[in-house]
Amino acid sequence: MTDRFGRKIEYLRISITDRCNLRCRYCMPNGITLARHDEVLTYEEFLQVAAAAVGLGITRFKVTGGEPLVRRGCVEFIRRLKALPGVEQVTLTTNGLLLAPLAPQLADIGVDGVNISLDTPDPAEFAAITGFDRLDFVLAGIDACVAAGIRTKLNCVLLAGCEGRVTAMARFAQARPLDVRFIEVMPIGEGAGSAGLGPQRALELLQSEWPDLHPVAEKRGNGPAHYYASAALTGRIGMIDAVSHTFCAACNRVRLTSTGMLKPCLCYGEGADLRAVLRTCPKRLPAVLRQAVYNKPQAHCFGGGAVTEQKGMSQIGG
Repeated sequence: MTDRFGRKIEYLRISITDRCNLRCRYCMPNGITLARHDEVLTYEEFLQVAAAAVGLGITRFKVTGGEPLVRRGCVEFIRRLKALPGVEQVTLTTNGLLLAPLAPQLADIGVDGVNISLDTPDPAEFAAITGFDRLDFVLAGIDACVAAGIRTKLNCVLLAGCEGRVTAMARFAQARPLDVRFIEVMPIGEGAGSAGLGPQRALELLQSEWPDLHPVAEKRGNGPAHYYASAALTGRIGMIDAVSHTFCAACNRVRLTSTGMLKPCLCYGEGADLRAVLRTCPKRLPAVLRQAVYNKPQAHCFGGGAVTEQKGMSQIGG
């Protein structure tokens, strides 16, 4: 369907849990107040929302968290989501810790892609950023995904002080070879207090290493990344710079939190309480979903304005 500004909304990010097995310093270094189990949607409820969304023309889904693989039954949920009539694509975003033994199962059910969050290939830096010395688990997950033939991408957040890690991450990705996307810090939760490294500076660092790095007009997923190529690189380097270069005019997505709040825009706390609808009058679900999508805000206000979202990224689903 289209919203009131004529944008085609075809992509829903589903956060199935607010729990995570890392404590990244830019996300939830001190933990968060976790939702009670009865507040979190059941898999059946998520599937009800997905089925209603498909009826409105939303055919592409991203399963995320928190860390989605910490929730028991995640792979089976992805299988059932993929099997819904009208669903065209289901992908997964994960930190990779639990991924290695599950990659063959994800390949068997036909997952359409896996995005793995990794901010550094250095073990000491990884422990400092995430709070855990578990880089080997992530590396095993990456290799297992590649070996299983799953389309795999790496996501790296442009944290403050990460200048030395930008080219290191690009070299690491190309050794597989994989696309790596550099993501501007979002000013939400812990990220609100840190501007991070600017995407333009990151691009300058990359071009100092690969002088022929140039933009390419390629669509390599459902997201807003714009990509760069070099003759010396087998994969692509992507930039997701939602704050510096807003892409709101072409936004195609809405988000569903683990507790059932449908968020039309990341920076605003307002949304539609689908959990209440599901548990009191599920017949109203398509109409409520349609109205929420139709009223999607024209643009975020990260560049200056009243950001009303008070939750952290792990509670929202990114």
